[in-house]
Amino acid sequence: MTAESVIDTQGDQTAARTPVTVRASLSPSRAADFKTCPLLYRFRSIDRLPERPTIEQARGTLVHAVLERLFDLPAPTRTPESAGDLVAPQWDRLVTEEPELAELFAGDDAAGVEGFLRSAAALLEGYFAVEDPRRLEPAEREALISAVVDDELLIRGYLDRLDVAPDGALRVVDYKTGGAPREAFEARALFQLKFYALVLWRTRGVVPRVLRLLYLKDAEVCDYAPDAEELVRFERTVVALWRAIEQATARQDFRPRPSRLCDWCSHQSRCPSFGGTPPPFPVAAAAPDPLVDARSRPATPGADE
Repeated sequence: MTAESVIDTQGDQTAARTPVTVRASLSPSRAADFKTCPLLYRFRSIDRLPERPTIEQARGTLVHAVLERLFDLPAPTRTPESAGDLVAPQWDRLVTEEPELAELFAGDDAAGVEGFLRSAAALLEGYFAVEDPRRLEPAEREALISAVVDDELLIRGYLDRLDVAPDGALRVVDYKTGGAPREAFEARALFQLKFYALVLWRTRGVVPRVLRLLYLKDAEVCDYAPDAEELVRFERTVVALWRAIEQATARQDFRPRPSRLCDWCSHQSRCPSFGGTPPPFPVAAAAPDPLVDARSRPATPGADE
């Protein structure tokens, strides 16, 4: 599963562009898939099996969209009422762009959709309980960031929000629409944020001062402060993870790793742990599309909604 391409990379915002040849790409979502269950990684990244969206996923997507648009408004008008007014229009936009979302309420009456929209608005109340957006001016929202590590692996992903202080300090903010996490979910969320921190450090030369998780359902904030030594170790972890993926691909050997997360998996019918049989391994495994892979969100409720 090797794909070579030449991209331009920058050491900072003004450096001259230097062509770099990359053989592979990896996003935090797909890296976390492999860590959670190698077979899940195969189903999503190699077999590209479809997954029906869930109500939880759709709610998370909607809340993220509203919070992104909220910062398009003038600061004084970023109120709970304004956010609530964005819910229905943003849902209409999402359904237009992704018609499969409408299937979540197929055959249901309008009350189902209305209840769904109210549940999204309730999560926005949790957001306003932990932040005042009138006092914030994010530097970037829903921003694609990328860097090359180990001279050939492109790591990239989408930030929910990046705040830059007057002194240049960076704060990475990620919105979580599930409840405050159990240990396994929190480790996955921090893995994702360390991924972003590594990209920012390698491209801008600045270690983010804060990695912030906002748990909207419970109105809780989790802050984490990484350092350069930790990111060096994390980079080694990411590279080792990709080498393990390459080895598994070469051997066509992606084994299931049963856990409590199996309860939310869309592929139990194909999993040997549940009596299923995976499809034949693709003759020529398609290389992941870096952009699509980076934008993908995991389907595990509570893990990364």
